Amino acid sequence: MTEIVDLGEARLSIKVKKGFKNWTSQFQEEFNLSTSLKTISMETLTFLAKGREDSPFYLYDLIMNLMDLGSGFRFNELKPTDKMAVLDRHLFLLDRIRFEYMRRMGWLSGYPGEEINLAELIIRFDQLAPGIQARPPILSETHPAYEDYKEMSLAEREELIRKLIPAALKEMGIN
Repeated sequence: MTEIVDLGEARLSIKVKKGFKNWTSQFQEEFNLSTSLKTISMETLTFLAKGREDSPFYLYDLIMNLMDLGSGFRFNELKPTDKMAVLDRHLFLLDRIRFEYMRRMGWLSGYPGEEINLAELIIRFDQLAPGIQARPPILSETHPAYEDYKEMSLAEREELIRKLIPAALKEMGIN
């Protein structure tokens, strides 16, 4: 029996496997096309959320492989326009990672884009990011600031959530 293979999906699967190669060896987890921030371990999430030491490399590596720009080891060799595209995606993902961490801590009940897999967030960044970034995360009803949050404008809600990030980092042991 003949099997029909979607070449686009097959190429994407190869890119994703290559993009997650260093993640797999570093974090000892399985990553694939359906990997989202909700599916990765708390240890991996914490490592990435800190944004220090080697953690940017793992995001650069994933982003660059999915954008056909090579390995994250070559980030500093990118031409300026490519470097900026990688940095935009990196900062976007770092926000989502920190929001996921805060969701798991019980501070947020959700955040825009949480249901989208990492590969799609990177590959479709130009289409997805503007809509995702236009909406603030949702503060948990159990958070002490929730009553104030309900009365705030979207911009004020975004500001409140961003002000919580240093406290979340402190919870991770970063001062």
